[in-house]
Amino acid sequence: MERVKATRSELLYRKQQIKLASQGLELLKKKRDALLREFLPIIDETMRLSLRLERATADAQAALAYTEAVEGRMVLQSVSLATKGEILVDITGTHVMGVPIPVIRKAEAPVKTELERGYSITGVSARVDQTARKFEEIIDIMIQSADIETRLRRLGEELQKTNRRVNALENIVIPQLEEEVKFIFNALDERAREDHFRLKKVKKKIIEKKSES
Repeated sequence: MERVKATRSELLYRKQQIKLASQGLELLKKKRDALLREFLPIIDETMRLSLRLERATADAQAALAYTEAVEGRMVLQSVSLATKGEILVDITGTHVMGVPIPVIRKAEAPVKTELERGYSITGVSARVDQTARKFEEIIDIMIQSADIETRLRRLGEELQKTNRRVNALENIVIPQLEEEVKFIFNALDERAREDHFRLKKVKKKIIEKKSES
């Protein structure tokens, strides 16, 4: 406590700091609780999409293996060359509890009709169409997953940051300020007792001198 000045102005200043720190702590706790309410359902949604993606991938791989066995690899390669293209997404932004979060949405549906895939519908079987659809469904889920996982990561980072601030205020800053207030108060109290004792001695000497005179 060597750097703490034991003055009344410092005592008032430290008390004001404790008041402000306590108000900040209360606001941060409310923010943390609100972030948790947003965060927990997103975890469930992320897990649900992860399971969907796993199942969709397994289904698509099985369909591809079966179609290749029946139709032949050359047919599938020819179809894949005819269906080359790109998947467009829209990326915008939003705020959740003041946290900026990218929003990823499909600019167009990844799941296409037979006419939109680019190959001749008379030249392929229904098995090829079904296999293509299953892989398009994977892309659809991946876009949804990218959006929800981005939201999860950003909220998780902000939640960790907020929790660190709460812990710092609760366990370090406020207790230290309270110790400083206690130190200043005790120092001022001791100084007041010493002053009172000195005044009593001075008064006693004055009385003694008056008696002698």
